[in-house]
Amino acid sequence: MNTPSVSLTLLLPGMVGMALVGSSVTVSHTLLGAPLFTAQAVRYTAATATLLVMARLTGAPLLWPRGREWLWLTGIAVTGLVLFNVAVVRGVAHAEPAVIAVAVACVPVVLGVAGPFLERRRPSRQVLWAAPVVMAGAVLVEGTGRTDAVGVAWAMLALGCEAAFTLCAVPVLRRHSPWGVSVHAIWLAAVMLAALGTMCEGPSAIGELTGLQWAAVGYLALLVTAVAFVLWYSTVRAAGSGRAGLLTGIAPLAAAAVGAVTGRGTPGPSVWLGIAVLIGGLIGGLRPRDVPAEGVTDPGRSVTTAPPPSPTRRRWSTPVRR
Repeated sequence: MNTPSVSLTLLLPGMVGMALVGSSVTVSHTLLGAPLFTAQAVRYTAATATLLVMARLTGAPLLWPRGREWLWLTGIAVTGLVLFNVAVVRGVAHAEPAVIAVAVACVPVVLGVAGPFLERRRPSRQVLWAAPVVMAGAVLVEGTGRTDAVGVAWAMLALGCEAAFTLCAVPVLRRHSPWGVSVHAIWLAAVMLAALGTMCEGPSAIGELTGLQWAAVGYLALLVTAVAFVLWYSTVRAAGSGRAGLLTGIAPLAAAAVGAVTGRGTPGPSVWLGIAVLIGGLIGGLRPRDVPAEGVTDPGRSVTTAPPPSPTRRRWSTPVRR
């Protein structure tokens, strides 16, 4: 069944998660002068502890990884959590922040093509049409800026890391659930960042954090990491990485809204145009689709629609394996 209410139920966690990510832009500015690796290590350590408590209270099962699962989970930690932060920080030294944001805005296109490949199904034409629209809207919202060749390279790395954050989770989400994937990826990243912080910034770097920066780290750990990660992976598992990828367009919308509320200025005409384009892409890509003709499987749906059972032979609809 693919009714509007069911679709909203599947997508709502990811929408909330991306809104939290977008809201973190203003908070993250507080950490510009903080030791990078140390601050992020504290963030992910606190998020791990928070998630373990939340999982215990909710009864969410946490399984120990095995075999190749370690590779996928380590891939999330290395790319989506460690290298992504490095790419953003190093990238803004060679490019304006908008350049990095524009690169990350290409994520819906990457997930729309690569996600279904990992899920062993064909890409949804609806998502493939909507992804460039969402990307264009996000670019208008974020704006553009100056850069050099090194800045472009860092921006491309940030794009790859942001896409890998979702793609590396696809093969392990079914067994580990959004809770398990989040916990393991976060504690692995905390260990890596703690080691990098000790080597590059020294054990005493944690003492350089100000009270305001501690508050920012706490916000990022609780809402943008512990809560948003579980919400995001819940939607990726339920709706597929392609459709979930479109929701990344909500992050710049939330960032623009928070910026306006906090006094960073009223959005200009190009930003309003981008917001309209972005919302149009989201509506077009996420709207419930009509039920396909009898006996036809829509590759973008999670179930196969079969004809009604005949009087002499019973037929069942079988979920498509992801």
